[in-house]
Amino acid sequence: MADNGAGTGSEAFDTYDADEGHRRIVVGVSGSLGSLAALHHAVAEARRVDAEVLAVHCWTPPGGEFGYRRSPCPPLLTACRDAAAVRLRQALDEAFGGGHAGVRLCSQTVRGETGQALVGSADRPGDVLVLGAGVRGVLARALRPSVTAYCVRHATCPVLAVPKPPLQRELEALERHRPLLRPLRPLTVGR
Repeated sequence: MADNGAGTGSEAFDTYDADEGHRRIVVGVSGSLGSLAALHHAVAEARRVDAEVLAVHCWTPPGGEFGYRRSPCPPLLTACRDAAAVRLRQALDEAFGGGHAGVRLCSQTVRGETGQALVGSADRPGDVLVLGAGVRGVLARALRPSVTAYCVRHATCPVLAVPKPPLQRELEALERHRPLLRPLRPLTVGR
């Protein structure tokens, strides 16, 4: 098993790609609060080390690749690709308020399973992969494997997992402790 350099500090960013002449930080962006926190962390590190940020949004056709191979539909595929590009643009606008990030920022959508696509995007020797991470419940882990864990195991570059922002943790805590609300019955007049 290769050492992916998944450290907790910024030492993972002190890499340099001599072939390309610049550093590159690849960040997975889904639009979630965790991915936006990872994007902000990647941009802050890019400023610190004068690196380029590559924001990557991964997508698959409805039903996954297997489902698409069974019933290909090019117009649906085009619509999915366009929706992914719109989602990435929205996430970048949300992260930076529609303004400039302050660093060299490139973005791309990649068709494929998220973990594999991110590992494939961070393929240069000097790359660093930044992802949102957080504690997930047993059921969530069983139903959907962790993208962060996959990337840490398979990436050939350092991987930095940014913890959930405090706001997201607070919102999840409120959701867990919200009392179950019974649906209200309509009031009937005269009964």
